[in-house]
Amino acid sequence: MELRVLQYFLAVAREQSIIRAAESLHLSQPTLSTQIKAMEEELGKQLLIRGTKGSRKVTLTEEGMILRKRAEEILNLVRKTQREIALSDEVVVGDVYIGTGETDAVRLIAQTAKKLYQTYPGIHYHIASGNAEFVMDQLEKGLIDFGLIFGAVDQVKYNCIEIPLTEVWGVLMKKDSPLAEKTAVSPEDLWDKPLILSRQEYSSGAFSSWIQRELSELEIVATYNLLFNASLMVEEGLGYAVGFDKIINTTGSSKLCFRPLNPRREAQMSIIWKKYQVFSKASAKFMAQLKET
Repeated sequence: MELRVLQYFLAVAREQSIIRAAESLHLSQPTLSTQIKAMEEELGKQLLIRGTKGSRKVTLTEEGMILRKRAEEILNLVRKTQREIALSDEVVVGDVYIGTGETDAVRLIAQTAKKLYQTYPGIHYHIASGNAEFVMDQLEKGLIDFGLIFGAVDQVKYNCIEIPLTEVWGVLMKKDSPLAEKTAVSPEDLWDKPLILSRQEYSSGAFSSWIQRELSELEIVATYNLLFNASLMVEEGLGYAVGFDKIINTTGSSKLCFRPLNPRREAQMSIIWKKYQVFSKASAKFMAQLKET
């Protein structure tokens, strides 16, 4: 399977039309149709559902949607590799890719990048945000150089730097909520409350241990992977969101407030990268500055 043909396929998927895709690629329609048909024959699967004579629109089959996702990942990785190899030996320029969850510790990344910028303004940073599953998936596929994660690190697969900061768990709630009168939230305070949990907490069992109840005994009304979205649910009165402090601004005119958990729960953070990974010059400079910071 050629990269060129993957680009052709993505153009068809984007335009939802072989005619418009051919125009954007400066190809003839028969040439593009032949290339896509050859790809389907190579894979042994139909990738596109062609419209009837009266409709030129094409849609992706289930296999076509899988290929679209993988093709985007492959071509992104190719572009990243080309940029790294093409860099001059004399000048440090390039891209650093970092995956992270929502955390105030992103400030550490920003401080590191700011210090590097003074000497190496040609280094650019690309931050991909998501939950732990997303970060690990991106790291395994080589789409990011570093991941900022919480909890234990598999030191067989990854090198790491422990960050000398911890995140504090607590509850995000409306300022007029009954629990807002408390300085900290105990397990029994939440037994009868509608809760909004992160997907990671929901599946890990750690929250169940802290709250001393099985999740099936609790009223979990929603789950999230980004706390900002959960904060909007809290504002609308859906429930109480369990998450980290300092991510959502609760000062000034905010309708929300944050109360830590009691007993206290903290999360240790680490910057990780794959063992035996060969860094680009830009990524190596970032790592050296991060260690100093």
